[in-house]
Amino acid sequence: MPWIVGVSGASGTPYAAAVLRALLAAGEAVDLVVSRASRLTLLDETGIAFRDAHWQDDLRTWLARGADGKPGTFDVDVSGVRYWPAGDLAAGPSSGSYPVRGMLIVPASTACVAGVALGLSKDLLQRAASVTLKERRTLVVAVRETPLNGQTLRQLVALDDAGATVVPASPAFYAGATHIQDLVDFVAGRVLDAAGIGHGLYRRWRGELGGGAAGGQQG
Repeated sequence: MPWIVGVSGASGTPYAAAVLRALLAAGEAVDLVVSRASRLTLLDETGIAFRDAHWQDDLRTWLARGADGKPGTFDVDVSGVRYWPAGDLAAGPSSGSYPVRGMLIVPASTACVAGVALGLSKDLLQRAASVTLKERRTLVVAVRETPLNGQTLRQLVALDDAGATVVPASPAFYAGATHIQDLVDFVAGRVLDAAGIGHGLYRRWRGELGGGAAGGQQG
């Protein structure tokens, strides 16, 4: 069964790319939903236009790009991805009878958080998240915003109460980051951890002080 990956309009498209690469590298099938707002963010952050008619080529170009903007950094096979347009409310993920393992929203904007917390279905991303919650499947919400106001904090608590896992896009430094990609991969790895998906994106804490400064090698 696939994982649904929803990409909303928050800044942080490299986080989504890292999650997608890791899922595909782990042999996981992916159902991808890219919101309309996220296309603008992707264009702004990478210069890549994500088009329905050319989604495979555009996705391949996007996932090949490093967090530093360098094209051709990664070699990615996107054959394990099924793409659903955000406006297609008749798509498979809109129904609870469509078999999936769960859903990862990365990055999640505050508008996306509000829509899911309120049970709205203005697009397929929100609808799929609502279905994930009602079916008691894994939902991981990687919120990317700062500062957070009281309204958004209450909505995040509502998502937690509903069974979702909230993962702030907050990089850590104990893993020995030496490159922007290391910081991005840490957040992506924590998203995958919350979903129980194996990966090797960052060096885990092993109870030894100074490990990060000792070289920052992934383990």
